[in-house]
Amino acid sequence: MIPELNQSGVLPPFIPDQGPTDRAGMAPYKATISEFVLRYAHSPERRAILRGLLEYRKKLRKVGILEGFQWLDGSFVENVEISRGRPPADVDLVTFAFRPTNDLDQWQGIVTGNTDLFLPSKSKAQYQCDAYFVDLNTHPIHVVSNTRYWFGLFSHQRDSYLWKGMVEIPIACEDDNAFEILEREEGDA
Repeated sequence: MIPELNQSGVLPPFIPDQGPTDRAGMAPYKATISEFVLRYAHSPERRAILRGLLEYRKKLRKVGILEGFQWLDGSFVENVEISRGRPPADVDLVTFAFRPTNDLDQWQGIVTGNTDLFLPSKSKAQYQCDAYFVDLNTHPIHVVSNTRYWFGLFSHQRDSYLWKGMVEIPIACEDDNAFEILEREEGDA
């Protein structure tokens, strides 16, 4: 469930009624991709970004990245239209996933053959996703370090340092349904 934005126009870092020590009520908030699309598809700019996100997720699965989740954040999950007077330019995301193969040469081939998935500048240009990847097959020390980094970065606004929440979506989700919802939203606009 994605909570309502707080008075600062951001997802709260935790549900106030539950408090910051209740794991079930703190960010990242678990949701489905369909819930995410329904929540954020309220403008043409947002729908274009969501279409890019769905295409990005589709290609991740096409190259065999099936087990894991994504943290979604940035101005896309904020009321940036009011707070900054502009639509979001992209969606920030980090994919935490297991490699589709343990063969490092094969994995390297997947990465170098799909730079639009693994180089943020290319994923941003291709999919409107400022996308990063954390390999869950690496040593736990590296996974913890990367998680600490991304949670620290995503849990605060860059300019104001305002504490905020983010959304977590599994990679294996009902993306076909989300595409249908997005098409319906585009048709109703």
